[in-house]
Amino acid sequence: MNRLLIANRGEIALRIIRACREHGVSPVAVYSDADRNAPYVALADSAFRLGPGPATESYLRMELLLEAARTLGADAVHPGYGFLSENADFADACAAAGLTFVGPSGPVIRALGDKSTAKRRMGAAGVPVVPGYAGEDQSAERLRAEAQSLGTPLLIKASAGGGGRGMRRVDDLAEFDALWDEARREATSAFGDGRVLLERYVLRPRHVEFQIFGDTHGNVVHLGERECSIQRRHQKILEESPSPVLTPAVRARMAEAAVTVGRTAGYVGAGTVEFLLEERDGEEPAFYFLEVNTRLQVEHPVTESVTRQDLVRWQLRVADGEPLPLTQEQIEPAGHAIEVRIYAEDPATGFLPSVGTIARWEPPAGPGIRVDSGYETGSVVPPFYDPMLAKLIASGATRSEAIDRLERALCEFVVIGVRTNIPYLLAIVRDSAFRAGEMTTGFLAERFAGWKPAGGVPVEVLLALAAEAALPAAPTPGGETARRVRRTAPWETIDGWQNVKLRDE
Repeated sequence: MNRLLIANRGEIALRIIRACREHGVSPVAVYSDADRNAPYVALADSAFRLGPGPATESYLRMELLLEAARTLGADAVHPGYGFLSENADFADACAAAGLTFVGPSGPVIRALGDKSTAKRRMGAAGVPVVPGYAGEDQSAERLRAEAQSLGTPLLIKASAGGGGRGMRRVDDLAEFDALWDEARREATSAFGDGRVLLERYVLRPRHVEFQIFGDTHGNVVHLGERECSIQRRHQKILEESPSPVLTPAVRARMAEAAVTVGRTAGYVGAGTVEFLLEERDGEEPAFYFLEVNTRLQVEHPVTESVTRQDLVRWQLRVADGEPLPLTQEQIEPAGHAIEVRIYAEDPATGFLPSVGTIARWEPPAGPGIRVDSGYETGSVVPPFYDPMLAKLIASGATRSEAIDRLERALCEFVVIGVRTNIPYLLAIVRDSAFRAGEMTTGFLAERFAGWKPAGGVPVEVLLALAAEAALPAAPTPGGETARRVRRTAPWETIDGWQNVKLRDE
């Protein structure tokens, strides 16, 4: 490939642009009106306007993306994550247009994107799956009979979906019909497909996923696992590697299962095999195949940190037809890494999205700290897209060291102009159960159900800081420039902010 169209926006677009520069490929971008002044647009070699801000009028329009590729002279497309990254029709359309799609083929995406089909296929290949029903017969009689056989609690899940949509927990079989109808209607609305599957509800599971990579030469490897149990409303907000609970024996079995999934699917490119991990008293944990994410994950920097590999460069090499850069024996993860997602949302108001202009943006730095973001001072956070502002990744020789660095970095992260979930993340990182590695997918619901910020900086102080960001500081009588000294996170105590001074008018 010579010129790569990035069919995405924000931090992942920047991430891909930088990988292209190192790979000797010209990166070209697309943007909506809301992203016209975004940093990634300026960094690309050229850019194509898609249309208005809403994704349905810009980033989700296949015909416009293909037109952009033709106009900008691209011979390849990287879909990033989200938007059309797991859309089999888009992968097919790129191939039909003679464009290299950086990811698995349309048929592979289609086969793995259907949870019922994937579950049946992987179960036949010997991969452990959650007991349940994933058959084609969707009649009420068959589903009721399967539910009766499974017993409660059980889970109704959309066959074609993800992200918790089209999912309902059943604790009383008398409620099955009503919950099935809800799940079916939600799945139809979200995915255009009302089919469901039934699974035994695994109580207090962990969510552990394995990064896999395949090439066109028949090689499939894994690059270790990521623990993703800390989730809010089925959305991951903290990921780490390695998992604090996997023994070498269980890790080896899960890794073998993940590679089997890739080989069974004929997988090419970056993918993630997700498992539920069920801890059992006096026994080794059991694990069950959930699904495959047929794209690069948001949390890929965690794996990059512990393997010292550039996964986007791997994607570009594989898309060019090269074999994988390393064999399984050459991949040796070391140390520990944790990622948190910084969102523009207000924890004090039920995590409502926060939009507006970022008056001050000061990401943390220092040993073991990485920040991936598509924002800077002066950037506008629009209302049309996922509100993630940045990914903060902390790494260290041990889990304890990585946590300490993460806590320090969260205290240093300054975002003024929009509300963020930083105080919420800091509370999680300081939680004793988290530090002990005692997490399940119900962690936040159990320990942070009624959580509210402990206090906060008054609006007038925030306004003063915003003004300080826009105005030069006045010299003090001693001739020194006034400055802030941050001793602790700004939302914890007003005393944490000192010497806030503005220019005399």
